[in-house]
Amino acid sequence: MTNVGLVLTGGGARGAYQVGAILALSEILGNPTPFRMLAGVSAGAINTVALGIEADNFPLGARRLAEIWSSLTTERVYRTDASNLSKLGMRWLKDLTLGGALGPSRSNYLLDTAPLRDLLLAQLDTSRLPVHIASGVLRGIAVSATNYLTGTTVTFYDGAPEIKTWVRHGRIAVREKITVGHVMASAAIPMFFPPVEVDGTFYGDGGIRMTTPVSPAVHLGAEKIVAIGIRYRRSTEQTLSMNLEMKADKVSIAQISGVLLNAVFLDSLDNDIERLERINRTLGFVSPEARRRNPDFLRRIPALVLRPSQDLGRLAGDQYEKFPATLRHLLRGIGATGESGWDLLSYVAFQPGYINKLIELGHRDTMARRAEVENFFSTPLDDAIA
Repeated sequence: MTNVGLVLTGGGARGAYQVGAILALSEILGNPTPFRMLAGVSAGAINTVALGIEADNFPLGARRLAEIWSSLTTERVYRTDASNLSKLGMRWLKDLTLGGALGPSRSNYLLDTAPLRDLLLAQLDTSRLPVHIASGVLRGIAVSATNYLTGTTVTFYDGAPEIKTWVRHGRIAVREKITVGHVMASAAIPMFFPPVEVDGTFYGDGGIRMTTPVSPAVHLGAEKIVAIGIRYRRSTEQTLSMNLEMKADKVSIAQISGVLLNAVFLDSLDNDIERLERINRTLGFVSPEARRRNPDFLRRIPALVLRPSQDLGRLAGDQYEKFPATLRHLLRGIGATGESGWDLLSYVAFQPGYINKLIELGHRDTMARRAEVENFFSTPLDDAIA
């Protein structure tokens, strides 16, 4: 049986798109689980661990994951009460205006995600992961976070004993039992969600410096890769038209933040897949004997990438009015409304209307590629890389 790895990237509320795609994959492929390696970043880490917990029943895992996401509201992800938001806002105001005169700054996040931690602790029984690894149902699982003290991307992984720890420039792997703490660290969107302490070190979103999201699955032993991204790929004509037509008198903090978050979450997967495909083509000119003589034993790894057919940012434009009043007030202050700043809104819009819209889109997009999915899984590895 070919070892197929599933790679799930991040993007806050946009991670709901992956859930729809996973539901469709479960309907197309059924049981047993088609994925023996799971690797996730940010919101993708939540989905990765949820699937790993149900590794012995892929359709059930997909359904339970959809149930978790469909039940989300902003209040179940971060605190939205006026008292909490006002306190956080005043802390930022104090630190920025007094220049630390009253002591070291404590302002490093905008939204308190204690409700999300409580939800994940209730829904994710991570003690089941080692059981599936021991049985061989799951060969390996990995979630990545960014060490705020060193800037290093740290991939926390657990898996078969023969999997070797890896170290590369700017990124390292650490073998540990995966917990909700690791998931929270991986999903901590910079500036918006608080840093998460793991073993005395503070971590943030794994997408910040993760330029190679496919890499953990490869290190876990994947021979094929299925990756689910959240980037809508515009045509060349659309890109040119948009840049020629869009004009404004000023730009808001929300718009700048949206661009920065897009840079963190949207570009890395496409760049890594392009690198993988380039290596595959190059290795096609190298004999198997020569590849085996290479100390790193380079190998070709076929990849299937599932992407949204629509811009997930623009789909969030109607969510502003559904946020709690105090949060709307704060968002309006940085220029995020239904008319502008929708890229930023899309990352924190944990609203049932938006979540379910993305789940439906992910399901529809993936079912539209059913024949391609079936062919990818049914084609023997030797034929897939021929």
